[in-house]
Amino acid sequence: QLQASGGGLVQAGGSLRLSCAASGLTLSSAGMGWYRQAPGKEREFVAAMSWVEDTTYYIDSVKGRFTISRDNAKNTVYLQMNSLKPEDTAVYYCAASSSPRLYELRFATWYDYWGQGTLVTVSS
Repeated sequence: QLQASGGGLVQAGGSLRLSCAASGLTLSSAGMGWYRQAPGKEREFVAAMSWVEDTTYYIDSVKGRFTISRDNAKNTVYLQMNSLKPEDTAVYYCAASSSPRLYELRFATWYDYWGQGTLVTVSS
């Protein structure tokens, strides 16, 4: 029900925009999150957006570089990634939650739906 796309190979300092399109699910009334999993590492939370006033939360390492947003007309959520670094290399997953509380969206257990992941590779 969630389809992530937009990953690819980019040089350090470059940009990518990931998309997460939904079917059978209305993202305007869902808390949305982006997670990533680097090779040999555990999945980590990256960013989230609550459907209550579209408030957002980011991990420190991506603040000022990544932006989560949504287009309700397209039923799609985005992750704009700028100034990419090699340490951003990972498979990125989008997820949807029925929770209205932004602080809960930092935790994977609050998500009901997950996309299949899209690979982002940042070369140095």
